[in-house]
Amino acid sequence: MEWGIKLKSNREDLFKKRFWTLVGKMIISFTIIAVFFILLKRIIELSDFQWLYDIDSVSYYRSIETFNKLYYNGTVYIVVATLAIIIFLILLYKEIKHMTSYINIISDSSEKLFDGSEEYIDLPPEMKELEVKLNHFRSESIKNKKSAEENEKKKDELIVYLAHDIKTPLTVVIGYLSLLDEIEDMPLEQRKKYIELALNKSYRLEELINELFDIARFNSEKIILEKEELNLNMMIEQIIDDFYPMVKELNKSIKFTSGENITIYADSDKLSRVFNNLVKNAISYSKENTDIDIKMYKSNNEVNIEVINRGKMIPKDKLDRIFENFYRLDTSRTSKTGGSGLGLAISKQIVELHDGKIIVASDKDKTIFKVSLPIKDE
Repeated sequence: MEWGIKLKSNREDLFKKRFWTLVGKMIISFTIIAVFFILLKRIIELSDFQWLYDIDSVSYYRSIETFNKLYYNGTVYIVVATLAIIIFLILLYKEIKHMTSYINIISDSSEKLFDGSEEYIDLPPEMKELEVKLNHFRSESIKNKKSAEENEKKKDELIVYLAHDIKTPLTVVIGYLSLLDEIEDMPLEQRKKYIELALNKSYRLEELINELFDIARFNSEKIILEKEELNLNMMIEQIIDDFYPMVKELNKSIKFTSGENITIYADSDKLSRVFNNLVKNAISYSKENTDIDIKMYKSNNEVNIEVINRGKMIPKDKLDRIFENFYRLDTSRTSKTGGSGLGLAISKQIVELHDGKIIVASDKDKTIFKVSLPIKDE
């Protein structure tokens, strides 16, 4: 806060200094121009050689005296006018040179920005405000560049991991199908078991391939919303039904509470992807024999949807990074919690495109993901 006040004070002082400097230069310039034109007028008046016509009416010596006086005064005026013009041109030259130096400084600073240089941009005191803005832009550019490089590195690593992970279930599927093909008289019970194992591995293979597609589409696919009237209650109930087989197998359950039917204007496919991801994460990271709660309620001009699970507390350092691209809470890449690390990052992007926000909170008992969306007509 103190830094901000100091910067504001410096900016005001610089503005006053620039203002009075400009006023002073304008006064000097106008004075010089005025003096020049006054002297020019006087010279023109002195150039009137009327005294030559009056030479007969005055004495010779008086005519010579008048000529000398006029010549002397005219010379003085010419010298003064010339000096005034020279001073004006010098001031003009210095001002142009001063402005040119500023342009060169700004040009050099811009080159540093576009070249991605990490060198600090140092400008003259009177350009301190611009210096602060340029260095802020420089810092953001460096930060974004490093983030992009880190994301690309993570992306390459994930592709390698996925290629390895895909190989395992694929080998298993091929192995079981080969046995089924080779052993024609295999007992029915054993055949059924092999088919079930091959099917489960096929599902896992499908998940891995979907992850691979998500990574391949990363940064190359712009999310475009196709909004329509959407009943949030119906969408969430459908998602719960889709996950019923999974939660039943894990002895878990999903409870949905809502005070009323809520309709918003949104992209149903994109929002469905958001809540699919949140519910799937809640199931994956919750303890056995626990409930996943989904609560929906209105608050002012927005609807809030909370997805709550009971599980391990997410540490503060991980909580701050949970919406980053390719970030995963579990780095072991188990089939239970495996993923590309893009789910929450994409979810956040979709929610923000709907002018909403998504936040997360975690304590020793539960983790809550809260999505807030505006309730408004098209």
